[in-house]
Amino acid sequence: MNAGKNKKFTYLFEILMVSTRLGLTSFGGPVAHLGYFHEEYIRRRKWMDEKSYADLVALCQFLPGPASSQVGIGIGVMRGGVLGGILAFIGFTLPSVIALIIFASLLHTFDIENAGWIHGLKLVAVAIVAHAILGMAKNLTPDLTRKTIALFAIVVTLLWQTAFSQVAIILLSGLIGYLIYKQPTIEKDLSSDMHFPISRRVAGVCLLLFFGLLILLPILRETVASNWIALFDSFYRSGSLVFGGGHVVLPLLEREFIPTGWLSEEQFLAGYGATQAVPGPLFTFAAYIGTVINGWQGGLVATIAVFLPAILLIFGTLPFWDSLRRNPKIKAALMGVNASVVGILISAFYNPIWTSSILEPIDFAFAAILFSMLAFWKLPPWIIVLTGALGGVLLSLL
Repeated sequence: MNAGKNKKFTYLFEILMVSTRLGLTSFGGPVAHLGYFHEEYIRRRKWMDEKSYADLVALCQFLPGPASSQVGIGIGVMRGGVLGGILAFIGFTLPSVIALIIFASLLHTFDIENAGWIHGLKLVAVAIVAHAILGMAKNLTPDLTRKTIALFAIVVTLLWQTAFSQVAIILLSGLIGYLIYKQPTIEKDLSSDMHFPISRRVAGVCLLLFFGLLILLPILRETVASNWIALFDSFYRSGSLVFGGGHVVLPLLEREFIPTGWLSEEQFLAGYGATQAVPGPLFTFAAYIGTVINGWQGGLVATIAVFLPAILLIFGTLPFWDSLRRNPKIKAALMGVNASVVGILISAFYNPIWTSSILEPIDFAFAAILFSMLAFWKLPPWIIVLTGALGGVLLSLL
């Protein structure tokens, strides 16, 4: 028995150490993170075979949330159970959380309201989010019906900006997708079986918590005057609605916190630039925002809230994944949901990102250059951030 406990402890310690090293060195965003994971977990340590890793990546792309973080959690679960998944998440996430909390704490000593580099970062945000949305739209709205669902989401979110609008659109779009795209037969699936050490009962509790919090938090926010509940709700809802990687969370967070006056756009974009410069998941941007609003405690609460949906979903779906991915009705509903998320993001991209950033023709010209550097020249995001900051300084001198 002691030998078994020692072996499990060794596994858990190894998971924490390896994931922490990845959290300190994994630059480049979600796609790059998946490459780091493959090299470390699959090729070097052989914790999974190639087919199982590909299936796990497919599952995490299928779910909302930070795909690379969910893949890391899933690998941790397969290696060390639920605790292994949690340790894999902590190791990969904590380094950038600490760095951004420190940066946000130091930012109070600087006057950034009128800095030229801040305007440059606004234009970087235009380029990066536009690139992310175009990629999502190509994959998630390929036909006229899904384009129409996205258009519906754009119109409603622009005209009805409340805490309930996004959730209502997601649910209605899922119903529309189910009615339109469901197929009478199940297509043949050649994917390999995957077995995870999580019971279906635990998984069911996680899924109930995910949907329960998504519905109840906005209601609680409206009935209880608490900044902490409002903070948790905003981050939880943003983390629940993100498909396509960390860059996509930017417009959702910007809409949640800038119009409400919780932080200025200058503070928001300074943190976004810093997030591009640190390794680890881009969702840790929430730690910066929470710290600016409510100190380091707010940073920790924001981090938990924005990642909690991803953790609940990956724990909740792993035991059901084999049957879910073969269910045409589930696939159909998600086709509608994905299309609506594209529309929600386009709406948030227009207001407030575009309206607050593109003020003159030269702004549009510079944003087009930054977009080309990212989309066509395939330069890494940190180069785009540095170019945008330096260009913003030069534009302020003209």
